[in-house]
Amino acid sequence: MSKATTTDLYEVTMALSYLREEMTRPATFSCFVRELPRERGFLVAGGIESALDYLAGFHIGNEDIEAFAETLRRPVEDLAPLLDMRFTGEVRAVPEGRVVLAGEPLLEVTAPLPQAQLVETYLLNQISYQTAVASKCVRCVIAAEGHPVVDFSLRRTHGTEAGFQAARLSAVAGFAGTSNVAAAYAEHLTAVGTMAHSYIEAFENEEQAFAAFARAHPGPLTLLVDTYDTESGIAAAARVLQELDRAEGSAIRLDSGDLGALAAHARGMLDSANLPQVRIIASGGLDEYAVHDLVRAGAPIDDYAVGTRVGVSADAPYLDTAYKLVAYDGRPVMKLSAAKVTAPGRKQVHRAAGCADVIALAEEPPLPGSVPLLVTLMRDGERSTPPDRLEDARRRLAADVADLPDSARSVRSPTPVRAGVSEPLTTLTVDVRRRIERAVLAPFGPGPPPPSPISP
Repeated sequence: MSKATTTDLYEVTMALSYLREEMTRPATFSCFVRELPRERGFLVAGGIESALDYLAGFHIGNEDIEAFAETLRRPVEDLAPLLDMRFTGEVRAVPEGRVVLAGEPLLEVTAPLPQAQLVETYLLNQISYQTAVASKCVRCVIAAEGHPVVDFSLRRTHGTEAGFQAARLSAVAGFAGTSNVAAAYAEHLTAVGTMAHSYIEAFENEEQAFAAFARAHPGPLTLLVDTYDTESGIAAAARVLQELDRAEGSAIRLDSGDLGALAAHARGMLDSANLPQVRIIASGGLDEYAVHDLVRAGAPIDDYAVGTRVGVSADAPYLDTAYKLVAYDGRPVMKLSAAKVTAPGRKQVHRAAGCADVIALAEEPPLPGSVPLLVTLMRDGERSTPPDRLEDARRRLAADVADLPDSARSVRSPTPVRAGVSEPLTTLTVDVRRRIERAVLAPFGPGPPPPSPISP
């Protein structure tokens, strides 16, 4: 069974209806985030590569048809119109790693209406999660102010696929490494790790554990020092590193307690033991807020390991992401629901210095001094460019973040950057609204129209 069944049921029923009505002309759907979460001054485009991989391999086979039929409790032959459907459309998107703002399309799909509809759920799933996590990761890098940050999130992400994506996105954001072996191998990242408290507990004492670990691993060591008593753990680590002459490149890790105070005490103990080269790594429930506070307080911490709170984007675990029809068969369309009004037509985002963005219609020429954000990445259902390289995404993100206003980069109480709207798009929006009001609302007279069902 292919990923075609990883969808919401109503995508299947709508696609069947479109086919029955012979509504197969090109449709454009736009994927965007309505509003930024609190404490976010910007977002980072993520999940675009996953979306392209999915679309390039999209195919409805016999097993998928059988699954749809069983789920709908209908004969298999009723689902036959969907058999062998592939994605044959165009995708224009913001490349991964670019800073994006509320209301801006991250991706636009133009394809025969049934195809464009069926892929909605999977695209939203990939883009929503990965954009949220990429945005969280880059905030950690900002908070660390040049100190290395590493990813320890795998064990508590919402599934192993999410853990892989978090590791990859952390690298895009500028993390120095990840504990995720699969991601490190597949994406050529630096694998990092220390030891668990269980390892220490398996030995009679910490000194035995540290010495045994050193014998097994010839490279630099990172010794976990807070299993029992942090001060005694630091002392034991110092003795082992001195006795084995393994201090160069090695570190101790603090994983609990008042990390700022403990790091200061640890630095003093290590320096007194003539081990100034031994680094201090902090972990244990860290995110950009904790890292920001520790850095600003001057804690002598060299590296930060972030995990759970970043891998699930704990303070903003979801985005208000939408995938909305904006044109069908050349006709611009829009939604008028309260608080969920959409803008019609295919779009482009023109970016000037300082991430001063203007959302415009796709056919509008670039504004002076601006560059377009959306680029064509698929034509006729196939990639029109090679898969994006991680280092290119990392470079784009670093440049975009540096170009943001300081107030948007702030870790606490940022001021979001807001995109403007072009005059032609504003005019089209007014015209389409009036057309809908005349065609749909006018027959009901001056009063409000009857209530309509709420879509899931």
